[in-house]
Amino acid sequence: MQTTWKGTISFGLVSIPVHLYSATQEHDVPLHQVHATDGGRVRMKRYCEREEKEVPYAEIAKGYESPDGRTVTLSDADLADLPLPSKKIIDVLAFVDEGEIDPLMFSKAYYVGVADKAAAKPYALLRDALTESGQIAVTKIALRTRESPAVLRVHDNTLVLQTCIWPDEVRPAAGIAPEEDVTVRPQELKMARSLMDTLSEDFDLSRLHDDYQQALQQVISARLEGVEIPHEEDGGEAPDNVIDLMEALRSSLKQAKGGRRSGGGSDVGSAEAEAEAEPAPRRRAPAKKNAEPPARKPAARKPAAKAAAGKSAADRTASKGDAAGRTPAAKKTGSRKSTAPRKAS
Repeated sequence: MQTTWKGTISFGLVSIPVHLYSATQEHDVPLHQVHATDGGRVRMKRYCEREEKEVPYAEIAKGYESPDGRTVTLSDADLADLPLPSKKIIDVLAFVDEGEIDPLMFSKAYYVGVADKAAAKPYALLRDALTESGQIAVTKIALRTRESPAVLRVHDNTLVLQTCIWPDEVRPAAGIAPEEDVTVRPQELKMARSLMDTLSEDFDLSRLHDDYQQALQQVISARLEGVEIPHEEDGGEAPDNVIDLMEALRSSLKQAKGGRRSGGGSDVGSAEAEAEAEPAPRRRAPAKKNAEPPARKPAARKPAAKAAAGKSAADRTASKGDAAGRTPAAKKTGSRKSTAPRKAS
């Protein structure tokens, strides 16, 4: 691995000679500029406007133009001799909890390796102290033409230096989030949490891959072989608004679970049960109408009503009741007492 920077970590009176190595690398399909009509390579030339000619890279320097139009030329030697304490020293300023550094500030990461065997023990001391405390070290470092704040932390038993941007380089987020008052119902929050838990099951970050690079390589291969370029099927336009948030969450949860009701499935079932519970009383209404006819047994009172109309009708009703072994409702109590001895005899 190629060394990016050489210097010393200053930890109080402890000095650790170290080398920095780039910890990340970006992989992509190399593309260059060509003339669209004939495919000819388009190259960028270093052209001097004053002499009107191309100049070699060895004669290139950096310059600064002042507001009044004057230009100051700065060579690599000028930049290398800047009076910066952090040019060759990583000075540990403080130790803080990792949560105190906003992730927006993190930039490029470098592995920290020892420069010689004598640095092994102080290196291990700083690494183990950071691991045991659960903290990170805040430092400053000058890399190339820029000084940056940085943090020292532990990754896979190795010290990592991660450069940061300055706090005032983080843009404010005012006015971006919705400013109006939005009420989130407990049911919606519960469903969202259930969806989060379902999507997080068995997630492995190492299995992610770059679909864009793979698709680009397929197009390049198709062009080289002279075959039809593969196209992705149109999945339709995504909705630009959410009409029913609960329904969207419920459908997302079902899709994430693959139709299986496990874990947060009970939330889906309860939500659907609540939705189906409303029309239930309407379905019971016809049942009440059908249940009324059995309650018409008060029809037995008709003989009593007829008895009020005339004695002959009451006598006929009473005689019929005696013949059948039944009595009208008006005489129910008395008839039971009189008929009991007859049945016994």
